[in-house]
Amino acid sequence: MKRIFALTAAAVLVSAGAAFADPIEGNWKTASGETAVIAPCGEAFCIKLKTGKFAGKQIGKMSLNGANAYKGSITDPTEDKTYSGTGKLSGASLTMKGCVAAIFCKSQTWSKL
Repeated sequence: MKRIFALTAAAVLVSAGAAFADPIEGNWKTASGETAVIAPCGEAFCIKLKTGKFAGKQIGKMSLNGANAYKGSITDPTEDKTYSGTGKLSGASLTMKGCVAAIFCKSQTWSKL
């Protein structure tokens, strides 16, 4: 009986962890067609490419900055330049924006896989 209780408790704890995951976590299809994964790393979320020419490269790190809003840095892997960045989550879409001096910005929308 104790064994059944322990197994049930473990299953509940594992499923509870998934239920409290931040909505930004998971796999995303980028504007260029690659797959990126966003996962917790310390107090922030790290963004790493899973597919394409730069697979395995970390291209960003963002922290929660309000309701469904994130702020941090984003790297253009083709030029290997890092910019200040933001992310805005809306349903299954994530709008990523990178800026130079908060004036010159470029945005792209990613889709949740």
